[in-house]
Amino acid sequence: MLGNKQLWENTLVDIELNISRANFSTWFKDTYIIKQESGVIFLGVPNQFVKDWMVQKYHRFILKTLRGFSDGVRGLEYNIVKNRDNSVIKELVGGVAKKPTPTYELPLKDFYINKNDNLNPRYTFENFVVGSFNELAHAASQAVIKKPGIAYNPLFLYSPTGHGKTHLAQAVGNQLKKINPARKVFYLTSEKFTVDYVNAVQEAKVNVFKEKYRQYDVLIMDDIQFLSKKEKTQEELFHLFNALYDNNKQIILTSDKHPNYIPDLESRLKSRFGAGMIVDIPAPDHDSRVAILKSKALHNNLLLSDKIIDYLASTIQGNIRDLEGALNTIICQSQLQDTTLTLPEIESLIKNNTRTKKLISAKEVVRKIAEFYDITEQNIYEKTRRKEIVKPRQLIMYILREDFGISYPSIGQKLGGRDHTTVIHSCEKIRKNLKVDSVLEQEINQIRMILK
Repeated sequence: MLGNKQLWENTLVDIELNISRANFSTWFKDTYIIKQESGVIFLGVPNQFVKDWMVQKYHRFILKTLRGFSDGVRGLEYNIVKNRDNSVIKELVGGVAKKPTPTYELPLKDFYINKNDNLNPRYTFENFVVGSFNELAHAASQAVIKKPGIAYNPLFLYSPTGHGKTHLAQAVGNQLKKINPARKVFYLTSEKFTVDYVNAVQEAKVNVFKEKYRQYDVLIMDDIQFLSKKEKTQEELFHLFNALYDNNKQIILTSDKHPNYIPDLESRLKSRFGAGMIVDIPAPDHDSRVAILKSKALHNNLLLSDKIIDYLASTIQGNIRDLEGALNTIICQSQLQDTTLTLPEIESLIKNNTRTKKLISAKEVVRKIAEFYDITEQNIYEKTRRKEIVKPRQLIMYILREDFGISYPSIGQKLGGRDHTTVIHSCEKIRKNLKVDSVLEQEINQIRMILK
């Protein structure tokens, strides 16, 4: 049996991977296992508010996570301990020590991450909000569920962080398991895949590694962008991809950018990824943010007026995690005050959650677009007509004009003293090409996301 310290440290690692950083810091700081007795874990918490929140929101999740490391855990109790060094653990009620009553919860299936598939059971289609921003990705996912391994294989989802791609990818896995429990589904990050491969090489168990990953009917790999520059791991993924694809096994991949723009990713992998369906999940629009806020507020039993919902959706224009963070802040403050917050109170409360729009300089636009096309900033300012330089330079001029409203002469001056007629010609050329070049349109959308 694991000791108290080791058991709780292992549990915290798993918990941190499955909730937001803000929630983890707020609720799990200064907690520890006091003792284990007859299968009951006695958890020390710093105050009554944390205890109440643990019981209401995290109790079953904590209990199931504990059982993942110790099968003998049957119950979980909370004790308020203001001083961790106290040798006597008790909760005083009217000056009399109250004997805790253990809570037994078996069979403990909800929220438990099965080590055989690594899927988070909270990521389902039931709690996935579909809006105009993600309806294409959702439709593609539904097609995969109907014909796994045949329709859209691989399915490649990309977006900046917090747009719901991991939720959607795992929801497909959970749904496929629900339809056919015998189906072998496995979720992992590209970082975990890399670690597994390196360990297999060091331990001379590469064949075991190959057999492990080739057995799955559905493989979901998150954060493909981290394979950049990992040549040996990319080669192994290429062979694994072929083995799964040739046997009609479904592959689902996610990334923070289109595969064509992941630096140092092998061309043959880009080609394989493009053979299926590549879907961008942009930031949620206002109506979608409203729908997300209403859904998550309802899930947390939080009553918010339409006026407050609209205010939050208008003010917090970042990713879905930003919306969740604001809601968690409101819930926490409402619990502390034991009252429903007014709009002025909420405005004051979330001011730290709203991001002031950062003013980006022309030089920063040049740097980011040069980085996007894998050229140096100096290349942009050079007097050269090389195609690989001209296109990024013209795009910079177009972005500075269209998105930042900078005058043509000023753009010319910022880009090495070019004549304003050159800038006008460049902008017109990009506008004209956008009407017929879908790849160019995709590149510009990706650049705009990076600049945000």
